[in-house]
Amino acid sequence: MAVPKQRQSHSRTTKRRSTHKISAPTYNACPQCHSPRLPHRVCPTCGTYAGREVVHMHDHHDHDHDH
Repeated sequence: MAVPKQRQSHSRTTKRRSTHKISAPTYNACPQCHSPRLPHRVCPTCGTYAGREVVHMHDHHDHDHDH
C-alpha cells in the first residue's frame, strides 16, 4: 500500500481544497426576450448580444432535415 513519505504542507492542502467550494453559475435575464442566459454570452433563445442580433435564429426545430 502506498504511504506518503512526508507530511503535506498546509499551503498544498488548501490549494487542493480550494476547488471544493464551487458555486452554481449565475444567470441573467436577456434584455430582449427575458429568458435566462449566462452573462457575457449570446442569448440561446433569441440570438442577441448587446442589443443586436448576432446569431440568426431560425425556426425552433430539433433537426435540420425535412420529413
